[in-house]
Amino acid sequence: MSETYNPPTTPLDVLHEDAQLIVVNKPSGLLSVPGRGEHLADCLLTRVQAAFPQALLVHRLDRDTSGVMVFAQSPHAQRHLSLQFEKRQTRKTYVARVWGSVEPKTGTVDLPLIIDWPNRPLQMVCHETGKPAVTDWRVVKHEGDTTRIRLFPKTGRSHQLRVHMQALGHPILGDPFYADGPARDFERLMLHSEELRLKHPEDGMSMKFRAAADF
Repeated sequence: MSETYNPPTTPLDVLHEDAQLIVVNKPSGLLSVPGRGEHLADCLLTRVQAAFPQALLVHRLDRDTSGVMVFAQSPHAQRHLSLQFEKRQTRKTYVARVWGSVEPKTGTVDLPLIIDWPNRPLQMVCHETGKPAVTDWRVVKHEGDTTRIRLFPKTGRSHQLRVHMQALGHPILGDPFYADGPARDFERLMLHSEELRLKHPEDGMSMKFRAAADF
């Protein structure tokens, strides 16, 4: 993380609320949970809890990633939702802008990942000790020297989409960790959690939550 932390002051964007869960559209540049130190106290969790005091964390998005994020309204809902993420029963769709012209139109990245300890929190591909990580992708359209792409992670490793796109030779625009040169010279990380599908913790009904990217 960069030394300075200037989280956005945009109001809380609630996509859905009921007795069991809250779904919000996280802005880019805001931590999901507090970091170490008072200067990193402002985060999405505390903002959600200011409006919904009983809200509980279920999963996280990277600070610079925007988009759909769900919180539980009860310990039962937290256990139920967390188990869905753990067992890969949720379906997540991201949209990103990446450097270069991606070919072909669809594909899969299957590269195991592990933390790069000397350079943490960076992750790296390691075929010997890495944990399985799989991402399906589909080109949306080419935009000059960049490509808009949808990403469908089958696993939930830290920085998975960012490392997988870099490994393809098409880093996500504005990525301070894995992009360099002109690919890095953007005002934000161009990665957005566009859609989340899960089962409601009360009745098991399938639900879909969606938020459009602003890039």
